[in-house]
Amino acid sequence: MRLVILGTGNMAAAHAAHFASIEGVDVVAAADVDFARAKAFAKAHGIRKTFGSLEDALAWGKFDAIANVTPDRFHYETTMKAMAAGKHVFCEKPLATNHAHAEEMADAADAAGLICMVNLTYRNVAELQRFRAIIEAGELGTIRHVEASYLQSWLVSKAWGDWRTDKTWLWRLSRDHGSNGTLGDIGIHILDFAVFGIGSEIDRAFCRLKTFEKAPEGRIGEYVLDANDSFTMSLEFASGALGVVHATRWATGYLNTLRLRAYGEMGGIEIQHGMDGSSLRMCAGEDIETQVWRDVWVEPVPTNYHRFAEAVRTGVTGDPDFRHAANLQKVLDLGFVSDEKRAEVSVK
Repeated sequence: MRLVILGTGNMAAAHAAHFASIEGVDVVAAADVDFARAKAFAKAHGIRKTFGSLEDALAWGKFDAIANVTPDRFHYETTMKAMAAGKHVFCEKPLATNHAHAEEMADAADAAGLICMVNLTYRNVAELQRFRAIIEAGELGTIRHVEASYLQSWLVSKAWGDWRTDKTWLWRLSRDHGSNGTLGDIGIHILDFAVFGIGSEIDRAFCRLKTFEKAPEGRIGEYVLDANDSFTMSLEFASGALGVVHATRWATGYLNTLRLRAYGEMGGIEIQHGMDGSSLRMCAGEDIETQVWRDVWVEPVPTNYHRFAEAVRTGVTGDPDFRHAANLQKVLDLGFVSDEKRAEVSVK
């Protein structure tokens, strides 16, 4: 597979490193509207060609796929152009900034017969894959209740930089700068964690959003700080399970931590994933009576990057695909509707 990396910002380095390590993948070019940045990126990663736009790369055309690492608001336009040119696409999350565009992208991928996948990065966590396998095997019986959380602390900690002065973080707090807040940024990750983990889509949701005061008059310079900082979501899954999902940037002591718990009629299971690693444990069988939780051994799994390369090689789209990402985007969009109406919404 000959691959072009489109967009050479922070996340692009991970794409370059992962794809360069996969046998049969050749990263042939980098493209960015900031041509100087693209040149520097290409030099740093040993990439031979550089383009100042997607259009220039497509005019050259000597490649099979793009890794779309552009900012969120450009995913729709650039991906649609790449697919129209017959290129496979590995797109960063979210697939689009609204469900209508995400659904259009999924339809276009299906119609073109292209391999189109989304980099929901926490699928790379081996413990999550094992979590799903245990539930699919029926080891816990029917899942009744689900808890999921995504906790970050960068609004109360400078561990990743000072959000008050660093544009890398400030834009995430401002709707005018393209942010849909915590729900739009990390909500897709924790919803995918839950949906994939228990193997069931979401049927109904009730969402609350909150934006807390962070600066005088709610702004810092050109940035109006009006994007949501925290969300809570009550869910009913297609399987019949009830669940609660929440996320915040105010979680002191949690730099970047995801947790998922599922409780069935035959036991419970819990995964925690953070900067310091992952853990998976179960309480099932005889341990139900003593409330003992035991660690679960987990084997490594292929990454999303490997799964995309394999999908292109075989011609069979892998998971997570565009359709799955579009379904998640629908839940996110309806979360805003639910909060505005203070009412439960149907996702069907």
